[in-house]
Amino acid sequence: MAGLIKREDIDEVRQRTDIKEVVDGYVTLKGAGLGSFKGLCPFHDERSPSFTVRPQAGRYHCFGCGEDGDVISFVQKLDHTSFQEAVEKLASRIGFELRYEDGGSGPNRDEIGRRQRLLDAHKVADEFFRAQLLAPAAAEGRNFLHGRGFDRSASEQFGVGYAPQGWDSLLKHLRGRGYTDPELKLTGLFSEGGRGIYDRFRGRLVWPIRDIAGDTIGFGARKLYEDDQGPKYLNTPETALYKKSQVLYGIDLAKRNIARERQLVVVEGYTDVMACHLAGITTAVATCGTAFGTEHIKIARRLLSDDGSGGEVIFTFDGDAAGQKAALRAFEEDQRFVAQTYVAVEPNGADPCDLRQAKGDSAVRDLISTRRPLFEFAIRAALKRHNLDTVEGRIAALRESAPVVAQIRDAGIRPGYARELAGWLGMPVEEVSRAVGAAAKRAVRPGAAGGSAPGVAPLPPSPALPSFNRPDPRDPVAAMERQALEVALQEPSLLEGETWQRFSGARFSTPAYLAIHEAIRATGLGLAGNPVGWVEQVLQEVPEPLRPLVSELAVVPLPANTADGVLRYCRDILARLFELQITRVKADKMGQLQRLDASADPEEFQRLNRELMQLEMERRALRSDA
Repeated sequence: MAGLIKREDIDEVRQRTDIKEVVDGYVTLKGAGLGSFKGLCPFHDERSPSFTVRPQAGRYHCFGCGEDGDVISFVQKLDHTSFQEAVEKLASRIGFELRYEDGGSGPNRDEIGRRQRLLDAHKVADEFFRAQLLAPAAAEGRNFLHGRGFDRSASEQFGVGYAPQGWDSLLKHLRGRGYTDPELKLTGLFSEGGRGIYDRFRGRLVWPIRDIAGDTIGFGARKLYEDDQGPKYLNTPETALYKKSQVLYGIDLAKRNIARERQLVVVEGYTDVMACHLAGITTAVATCGTAFGTEHIKIARRLLSDDGSGGEVIFTFDGDAAGQKAALRAFEEDQRFVAQTYVAVEPNGADPCDLRQAKGDSAVRDLISTRRPLFEFAIRAALKRHNLDTVEGRIAALRESAPVVAQIRDAGIRPGYARELAGWLGMPVEEVSRAVGAAAKRAVRPGAAGGSAPGVAPLPPSPALPSFNRPDPRDPVAAMERQALEVALQEPSLLEGETWQRFSGARFSTPAYLAIHEAIRATGLGLAGNPVGWVEQVLQEVPEPLRPLVSELAVVPLPANTADGVLRYCRDILARLFELQITRVKADKMGQLQRLDASADPEEFQRLNRELMQLEMERRALRSDA
């Protein structure tokens, strides 16, 4: 059973992982001063780069949207994984074996090796199929794509390939790359007969099905030739990698836009996903040979940050009976979402691919923009099953549709739909409202106002936290204190010895900076030689509202282009901080001196004068050292 990863191992992974190398996989970074890098933020749209990474501190911070964190949180947010999954992924990346608490274990090393071997085989197969699409024998496949409005660049964008008609084309290719038959049996890429294994996909267009991290884990294939006796679409069977109830085609391409736009569009096929993305609906995904179910909802909720603060899920279905049935199945799962659910059905029954082919990209966008709430679709579907021209039919329709209205989560619009239903039925509003109220009492409505969706734990009450105003950058004292904290967080090794005594004894007057200074003092110098661990520990000590500010201070580029320049700048800033502290102490002692009667207490008078002289000598020494 998997247990919690040991804290020291988490720290080790964080310390040993180069955050720049990880971020480079998602963002193009360019140098932005010594030890700092900038790029376009992956968390929001921007034209000028404001996303800053400082590898030495192991932190990133966007000065545009405020997103910040370390390499673990970056992987969590970009790959939409749990904390433990992110740590395990990074540990695997650097070849670090994690240990777990309470005798628990993580992924078995042999299992990791087998999984990676399977992933590698799928990657090779993916490349093989894509190369085959360019071969003369794949003309029928290219014609199919062209006939549906997809050119070569679209095929390349979605990795579409072609499986040759022979029985062992892929088999020979993978054997030639060193894979054994027992390994190949585990991939799902082959079928087995009396004479051994042979290619599962033959004479078909092939789409790679990738997981949320972008790894190919299976394939979907469409038949092209009349003599193909197989189904129209043939997918990879269940394997150690491929679980059809847990995969969504296109999720690797759509995940960032889903998270950014808080929208998920669910379509029915691979070509529909392609059509939507090419038309600008870049939040589209499709299930793979199964209905949109509970496991898919878990993925969707994680991507949408489905916590009640907005977001929408839009289902598109064919207008035929099967499409209507699929929409109603989706409605059965509606209450598992906190996000609002919608349905978009083209009046003539066209799917997004057909619609784009017939009327262009704008028609696909219009289809999505004219979505209707899924509960409205369900209500109307219920009414269609009854003869509303008879009293008995209207009563039966009310009995079936009232529970649907009762399930509407938004209490503000529920009465409005009760009135709409009364109009559709031709019945008094009061009678319909009573039926809706009775239905609401009969059922516990998960996700309704005051409740929670299944599997969604209510948020605990937040403890009282101190509030901090953002320091005024025009205040020279606040600016001085900010610069000193930037130095302390980014170059903690400079705080050793007497410098630490002076820094820890400094008085900060800006509330936010004072709290950060206290957190640094509480952290101590034990981790000063480990900047990543140092910043992480300071983050643990600082009040929650100030953590983004600490991340910001830890990554902001220092105004120097060389190592010597950084050293001079840091020493100058610390000297100015200490000089400011000396000036403050001198002012205090001068006040004491002025209030003192020298004749009444000559010894105290002389002591204060000696201390003032000593402070002045220290101030001059700081200037000469700077």
